[in-house]
Amino acid sequence: MILRARTVVTMDGPPIENGAVRVRGDRILEVGESSQLASSNDEIVDLGEHILLPGLINAHCHLDYTCLRGKIAPPQSFADWIRAINAEKAKLSAEDYVVSINQGLAEAKQFGTTAIANLTAFPELIAKTDEPIWAWWFAELIDVRNRAQNLTALSRQVSGVNGIVNRALEQLSAANQRGFAPHAPFTASANLYRCCEEIAQREKIFLTTHLAESREEMQMFREANGPLYDFLKEIGRDMSDCGGTTPLSRFADLTDASAAQGWIVAHLNEVSETDFDLLRKRKFSIVHCPRSHAYFGHTDFQFERLRELDFNVCLGTDSLASNDDLSLFAEMRKFQERFHFEPQKVLEMVTINPARALKQRDQLGKIRQRFMANIIALPFTKSPHIFETILNFVGKVPWIMLHGRISS
Repeated sequence: MILRARTVVTMDGPPIENGAVRVRGDRILEVGESSQLASSNDEIVDLGEHILLPGLINAHCHLDYTCLRGKIAPPQSFADWIRAINAEKAKLSAEDYVVSINQGLAEAKQFGTTAIANLTAFPELIAKTDEPIWAWWFAELIDVRNRAQNLTALSRQVSGVNGIVNRALEQLSAANQRGFAPHAPFTASANLYRCCEEIAQREKIFLTTHLAESREEMQMFREANGPLYDFLKEIGRDMSDCGGTTPLSRFADLTDASAAQGWIVAHLNEVSETDFDLLRKRKFSIVHCPRSHAYFGHTDFQFERLRELDFNVCLGTDSLASNDDLSLFAEMRKFQERFHFEPQKVLEMVTINPARALKQRDQLGKIRQRFMANIIALPFTKSPHIFETILNFVGKVPWIMLHGRISS
């Protein structure tokens, strides 16, 4: 099959005017000008006045909470939001979560996402979900205390850190791509982090975590007080690790420096000057969620300084408990509005960069020979800057190819 379009944005060189892509099976065989790829032996799909580009990759999402869209108003404190989401989650059944995840996967696809890193508190439900896009399933794990109200279902079913992690590994068997997500240093113990890291290295699976997301998390670890500190102390967390440190420093204490590159860290909003000294020695991928960040009113994301340190920064949508929809185009616009970054580089944050984070830099994120044929098409509008046209796209993507098949 040959796909023809007004412009092909490969993310692997300059855009190709009157471009074409030859696809066979689930792979891209050739990319170039239409005149170079002409062949009477291939079916030709002429998309006319459209822009072809790689399918987008959402590097951080919680599809469990698609059903919570609009149900939690922006909170006064991060601890209040945790209380509110726990109250909403208490109303949901396993069937509700399956519906929520499936609706989220379908919505993400409509907005041009062809791969997603999804954190779920219910890995046992993966086998019951549809998978219209390529999903990485991360089991979200919490062991803040045995009877905590915000323990995941998995953590309530078994005792001990090894039991929690091994049960998660078993339940992730239905996933093609799997990983562990110890929730955050304020909800996951040192033993849980270390066990996840050890088993992930053995099984060659992925690791992600939330880190330094809110001012209250920084206040908790650095000053041993504040709303989050009080909330966690109230539900029985051992608070002896608080005072005189930072969330990032605590994470460094919990994890192996040699394995740092294997982590995908979500948020990293609260970073002190001493943390930047630590960041010069450890490199991991970072996911920023611009609209969720604005919903919470978090401290400014230190993008420029992280970029100077050569961190791999990606974009994600977070959950619909703190966002309006699952559009990565909207995330790109929000990011560019704040940082005035080159549109092409912003597009890399939902294509090339997350492919690198998910160890798929030779398969995803570009329209290139031998890469997976995950491609989307947007209407062409006359503009001096093709990448601005892409970022300004609003609505559902009209044409999608997944694994070499045109998707409805």
